Amino acid sequence: MTRPSRRGVCFIISAPSGAGKSTIANALRASEPSLKHSVSVTTRQPRPGEVEGVHYHFRDLENFRKMAEQGDLLEWAEVFGRGYGTPRKPVEEALAAGHDMVFDIDWQGHRLMRQALPDDVVSLFVLPPSLEELERRLHRRASDHPEEIEKRMRAALDEISHWSEFDHVIVNNELDAAITQARSVLQSARQVTRRQTGIADLVKTFTR
Repeated sequence: MTRPSRRGVCFIISAPSGAGKSTIANALRASEPSLKHSVSVTTRQPRPGEVEGVHYHFRDLENFRKMAEQGDLLEWAEVFGRGYGTPRKPVEEALAAGHDMVFDIDWQGHRLMRQALPDDVVSLFVLPPSLEELERRLHRRASDHPEEIEKRMRAALDEISHWSEFDHVIVNNELDAAITQARSVLQSARQVTRRQTGIADLVKTFTR
């Protein structure tokens, strides 16, 4: 039996640095290979081994700003002189074809994506159990200098202040449980009535 068609979900996961958003998003991608990956646009130079169109779309700052002005980016930002953004066309094509996409972006990116795709975005905010635990996790990563950790902790309070803008919120006490909760949100979003574009045709076949 053919599954009724549906529109894809644009699933956005946000959190302060160290709370687990990227780990949760990557776990979902690993367990569900059908999830589509969005290749971002960046103005930074390619690093060794990075391939155009695979890791990033590499553009200069002038073309990047032109893409933003023309509405070719769903969300974008310039950070320390470098631009990063999400191309509109491949995301809209994937959603229309019934493919789900997972994004781990900040609250500002979420706000812009919500404005651009109001009927497609389903969002989740991941909270740490406490600020003390968040700081411990950042130190355990051993990938940042103490000054960088201090900067990330200052930014965390600003990130956390936007938690109520999201559709769902979880507290990442234990990673496996948080991944399960995130997967449940995604599975539920897939069944939303307005997203089930093929159900009407299916129901028409229910005749005696």
